[in-house]
Amino acid sequence: MPNQGTTLASVEKTAIRLAQELGYEWIDLELVKEPAGRFLRFFIDKEGGITLDDVEAFHRRIQPFAENVDYDYMEVSSPGIDRPLKKEKDFERAKGFEIEVRLYKPLDGQKVYEGELVGLIDGKIVIGTPDGEKAFDQKAVAVARRVINVDEELLSSAFEEDGEDE
Repeated sequence: MPNQGTTLASVEKTAIRLAQELGYEWIDLELVKEPAGRFLRFFIDKEGGITLDDVEAFHRRIQPFAENVDYDYMEVSSPGIDRPLKKEKDFERAKGFEIEVRLYKPLDGQKVYEGELVGLIDGKIVIGTPDGEKAFDQKAVAVARRVINVDEELLSSAFEEDGEDE
């Protein structure tokens, strides 16, 4: 069996090229083991969002290049609005929005912080909180992502309207 790391790196290089050819923004690739098996996941995006046709087109193009990777399931999807913030571009896009920062180790007795993203500044994720600005070394952060607040009342009324049509 080929070296898994090298194979995955080679698949990612090809995936990046294919994403660009198809007009998508390359987001990420992951190979994770879950109870149901090993999942090879490709994340792509584009202005206006990814459609099922986009997912199918990318899947068909990348599948032959992933033959030497040991996986049980391959998925291609959009990273979603709550995607992890990893790259500088992700932080630029999320500036001014509320984010959640989860740390590997507690800081001042807590591992989870929320606040408005000020930005990624000199390798630190800076958020504004009611207690002032807080900065976290990017390497100390397990995950940073936008907080999605759902308006329960609005959601409830949307379901009620749907029920009236039946």
